[in-house]
Amino acid sequence: MASELRRAIYSGELRPGDPLPTEADLMRKSNVSRNTVRLALGELVNEGLISRTPRRGSVVRERRPLLLYPQKELEPQPEGGRQEAFARAVAEVGRKPSQDIEVAIVEPPEDIATRLALPDGELAVVRRRLRYVDDQPFNTNDSYFPLSLVQNSEIARPADITRGANRVLEELGHPQVRMVDDISARMPTSEEVSRLKLEPGTPVVVHVRVGYDPEDMPVRVAVSVLPADKHLIRYELERH
Repeated sequence: MASELRRAIYSGELRPGDPLPTEADLMRKSNVSRNTVRLALGELVNEGLISRTPRRGSVVRERRPLLLYPQKELEPQPEGGRQEAFARAVAEVGRKPSQDIEVAIVEPPEDIATRLALPDGELAVVRRRLRYVDDQPFNTNDSYFPLSLVQNSEIARPADITRGANRVLEELGHPQVRMVDDISARMPTSEEVSRLKLEPGTPVVVHVRVGYDPEDMPVRVAVSVLPADKHLIRYELERH
């Protein structure tokens, strides 16, 4: 049953927003028990193909993953371009980016302090962002910067930086010329489920990026939590 419904979804026979047959209809059609139907539907929920609500029943989910090219963050923007990387990627495919921003001065977690090469007790500025696409929560991004480097800049202020924090770092004399990425996957925390409005069983990809200036000093650690059903990360490599 799960295979038949999956085929109908992938083939386009069932489109995003379409309701699935009721449990009673599926029971009659396949001559199976209600428990079997629920197990099959639960499998599709865990795969991110359908959502189940008390009033609407089972409905095919919208599947429009955002294609991200992490390597493009270092590329110069087009002449006159003033958007940070995520907003630019969203706008380029005709969708609407927005975000909520919180800024704080913190003693960063040990792994962040290590990546930033901060001495014990050294403080950092963190810009915590909940990012939206078409008014739907899409991912979170927490960017940490050494306080001593950015305390008198826009990075330490709780407002959107339209041109992006990377440009501000460059203006401060610390352009990022090298980046190191760590990418892993896990199940979300309860806080992430709530903030990102995740469906049950949806894993997240954690993308940690460390940016280094020309002196090879780490100047930024960005931690992005990306729901796996909403993002596609693509790297393009060329041999020179």
